[in-house]
Amino acid sequence: MDERLISQERLSEEEVTGEEGIRPLALSHYIGQEQVKRNLHVFIEAAKMREESLDHVLLYGPPGLGKTTLATIIAHEMNVNLRTTSGPAIERPGDLATILTTLEPGDVLFVDEIHRLQRPVEEVLYPAMEDFCIDIVIGKGSGAKSVRLDLPPFTLVGATTRAGMLSAPLRDRFGVMSRLDFYKLDELAAIVARTGEYLSMEIDEEASYEVARRARGTPRIANRLLRRVRDFAQVNGAETVSFQEAEEALGHLQVDRLGLDHIDHRLLETLVEKFSGGPVGIDTMAAVVGEESETIEDVYEPYLLQIGFLQRTPRGRVVAPSAYEHFGWTRSEDTNG
Repeated sequence: MDERLISQERLSEEEVTGEEGIRPLALSHYIGQEQVKRNLHVFIEAAKMREESLDHVLLYGPPGLGKTTLATIIAHEMNVNLRTTSGPAIERPGDLATILTTLEPGDVLFVDEIHRLQRPVEEVLYPAMEDFCIDIVIGKGSGAKSVRLDLPPFTLVGATTRAGMLSAPLRDRFGVMSRLDFYKLDELAAIVARTGEYLSMEIDEEASYEVARRARGTPRIANRLLRRVRDFAQVNGAETVSFQEAEEALGHLQVDRLGLDHIDHRLLETLVEKFSGGPVGIDTMAAVVGEESETIEDVYEPYLLQIGFLQRTPRGRVVAPSAYEHFGWTRSEDTNG
């Protein structure tokens, strides 16, 4: 099979190295998302008691919150193979048929960005999810005939940052739907401390909290910032990452105390200076900072909405009063708030 289409893994704790080693392989080691963890634990244990595959799972929420990690944990807890692919990689129904027919009983098929599946591909997925079978057309023209192939029971784990873009027929076929939310400060600090141990670096508690505070509620960002903080500390000859070391490094990275980077600053400043704070359409916002509109919606906007610096209105996005107060900007009289 084309390795660009799908990858397979079934690893023990001892076999995981590199970037994957930061990811836990058990629910008990997973930090945060307590409600999601509790529910998944029940569903997994019930499936194991019945000796059945876990029902299909949809994980949705902003990027970097642990959807891929949870898919890995599900496979590990069920003691089955994890097959990994993505929506954009499955271009034709035949690609999906190839993947499905190579699954072993109980396998977990993880499809990242599942909202980007093409409609003809989705239609192949429907009977596979419901009845564990697919229909394949053999031949062409008047001589073509449909052949039904049985599939072994499997669990589809879909991940998306845009649950609203999933078609209703696909969304309704998931038995478990879990939303992942931004992490609390204490949870992120614990993740930073754990990653520091994995990276064999000494980091004090204040420094862990400072990195966590600027991580936008997102573990992926916290781990990325920690790696860069380690680089600065190492070059400076520091044996332990202190609060001062972390604060200085994060300043060089242009990440402020709220986790806003230079793109966030430029986005908000441009909306205030050029558009009187809004309302502004998403395509215009993307154009002024040189980013794709999807990137604005998936990466930058959710956090700005969460901290109350941006508001959505029927006419477009508006810079909120709290952003003016934070940056010390003066609101013009014609600003639409």
